[in-house]
Amino acid sequence: MISLTLIQQERLHRALEPLHQKYDPAEQMIRQPFSSPGYHTTLHGGWVHPTRDSLQYAVALLDTGEADLLQRAEAILRHVVALQDKDPASKTYGIWSWFMEEPLSKMSPPDWNWADFCGTQLLQVALDHRDRLPAELMTQVDDAIVHAARSIQRRNVSPGYTNIAIMGTYVTLVAANLYKLSDLHDYAFDRLKRFHAYTFHHGAFTEYNSPTYTIVALNELGRMCHDVKDESSLALVNDTYRLAWEEIAQHFHAPTHQWAGPHSRCYTTLLGKGTLALIERATEGHVRFGVNDTTPDLNEHRLILPCPRDLEPYFTTLDQPRALVKTFVRDEPPVVGTTYLAPAFALGSINRGDLWNQRRALLAYWGTPEHPSYLHLRFLHDGYDFSAAQFFSVQQDGKALAGINFAVDGGDTHVSLDRIKNATFQAKDLRLRFEIGGAAGLGDFPPDFRAPAVLDEVASLRWGAVHLQLMVPYASLGNTNGHWEIAHEKDKACLDVVLYNGPQRSIHLPDMNPMGLGCAVQFSTTEEPLTGVTAKAQDGRLEMQWGVLNLSLPLMPDKAGILQKSFQSKTSKLI
Repeated sequence: MISLTLIQQERLHRALEPLHQKYDPAEQMIRQPFSSPGYHTTLHGGWVHPTRDSLQYAVALLDTGEADLLQRAEAILRHVVALQDKDPASKTYGIWSWFMEEPLSKMSPPDWNWADFCGTQLLQVALDHRDRLPAELMTQVDDAIVHAARSIQRRNVSPGYTNIAIMGTYVTLVAANLYKLSDLHDYAFDRLKRFHAYTFHHGAFTEYNSPTYTIVALNELGRMCHDVKDESSLALVNDTYRLAWEEIAQHFHAPTHQWAGPHSRCYTTLLGKGTLALIERATEGHVRFGVNDTTPDLNEHRLILPCPRDLEPYFTTLDQPRALVKTFVRDEPPVVGTTYLAPAFALGSINRGDLWNQRRALLAYWGTPEHPSYLHLRFLHDGYDFSAAQFFSVQQDGKALAGINFAVDGGDTHVSLDRIKNATFQAKDLRLRFEIGGAAGLGDFPPDFRAPAVLDEVASLRWGAVHLQLMVPYASLGNTNGHWEIAHEKDKACLDVVLYNGPQRSIHLPDMNPMGLGCAVQFSTTEEPLTGVTAKAQDGRLEMQWGVLNLSLPLMPDKAGILQKSFQSKTSKLI
């Protein structure tokens, strides 16, 4: 049984309070309003009973050690374990649906990650609460864990799927040890070695610099540090655990308490208090953000994640500008992130990627910890981020030169789940968006501000000492050029370059040649104007230059793999 201090007990009970309100005794699961990232599920609203969240709740109930909560935890376990597909002949063997209301057969498609997520939670029960539960229930839990582990083994994700590669390794490695499954242990240890070799070959997680998934990776690596027993495995885990902390610390912008970009995957652009609280706990209070005392986390007593002491200064001070150029994927061409962290702002960009709604390919922060602001570059198809938009950039300090073109085989709302068919999609609106959020997005633009009247005019904005200048010298949809507009969303101020707005029409990408955009972004604390940007369409390519920054990319829509290999960028020396 897990042992908690009085403080941990008090914080756990505080974290449980809102979940007690969500518990549905009729269904013996958590009940909450439907929400989703927009894929896997075919549901659109109403109330749902989530499987993973219910298991997390059950584990936390057991962790309190209180007898009056034990019965509720047992009931949840019985119900959720019964929802697993236990048929080895089934395509969805070993996994759960997201919600009780939507069986696996109705999902679009089912999410195989639920073997990893749910298996992890059930292992906490098996490792720490076996003696408190009825033998017949523990048999059901043990069987469910083995089914989940075998599903993970069968699926065998690549080491590039960072968080699931780690989480699935945890489930298979710990389950193999717990149930004395030698073949599963051989698989899990080989998987851990492959993940370690792959990650250190590239020098970073493939799901790079992700405020969402680097934290998931850190959590599961920390769980492995606690639950994996053999020294050979632990040596590999400890190496990777430090790598996760380095990624967090080196990208942290202390003046705003934000996690600087670029982000491979991110659900909210402003950093949540939960991550700041995690850093406070991990540094044993050496780093203080003022959030840990008021933000209990349901799993903090389980996930003891000490930050290496030498990394702590990254979280406290930034007296001088610091540039970080990091290779995330050693491919041809490589995937390289550039992050410039200055006392007044942070600007980050990726040299190549796409504009899926979870990406932050070009991202800036400024302001204060209490009132941070951000700039996020997006491309929208009918108001939603268009995954087929391919992104390329080159950056030096506070200046970034970026280009966008379009993949005929790219995704629409998701990079892989709803790919464009026959290089054609329907659209009422296509636009590039410079989204300004946080404190700067709460108010309107200054009264005297107007959207640029012509495409290549500079848009200039100030917030105190921070000066943001934007320019879009090229924007083309076939024989139509883009134009600037001011737009608004809730709590966001937006500057858009509109490629199309009108009746729904069919867009056949090969007919839209040329189709692409080029833009320049400059952050500074000086009066330096944004000048000297050139952009021209030449021989089917967009050729851009801005001082030492050079970028070239195709304007003819093509397959994503071809576009990603066809751009050219460099930072040259001025003579």
